[in-house]
Amino acid sequence: MKRLLDFIEQALAVLMTALFAILIVPVTMQILSRYVDAIPRFIWTEEIARFCFIWIIMLGAMIAVRHDSHFDVDLLPKPRTSFGAGLAKAIVHVTILIIALCFIYYGIEFTQQGMMQSSEIADLPMVTIYIAWPLAGVVWTLFVIEKLVEDTALIFGHDTPTEGAD
Repeated sequence: MKRLLDFIEQALAVLMTALFAILIVPVTMQILSRYVDAIPRFIWTEEIARFCFIWIIMLGAMIAVRHDSHFDVDLLPKPRTSFGAGLAKAIVHVTILIIALCFIYYGIEFTQQGMMQSSEIADLPMVTIYIAWPLAGVVWTLFVIEKLVEDTALIFGHDTPTEGAD
């Protein structure tokens, strides 16, 4: 399972890198067209840049869940035992799981609406943008299940099962 999740994470990172590279093109065109009269002012560049940015945010959020680098708020005191640490992490991860399931459930409805719409300027099917929400929910769920297994191991005082596993 860990290898599959590692592969998914690597694919997300490659896709995010590609989107950053793609994002540079329309943004550069927008900037240059303001200062160089020879370059026409394309209106589709703003829309493509926005769509790339949305996907970059969603992909980054997926990767952040895998690395526990998403933001969280410390409401509980710092745990002193592995049981307390595992329990505190499990609370955060169960909360993320609930949000992930909401993203899946409501994201499917959202995506279905996108199947009937296209973007105004570039005439792209909006489903290509809206699908990011349920996809994020699915990936978060996979990554959080991995985290909950680690949390359970901490609660019961075992080494995390993913450490050193190939």
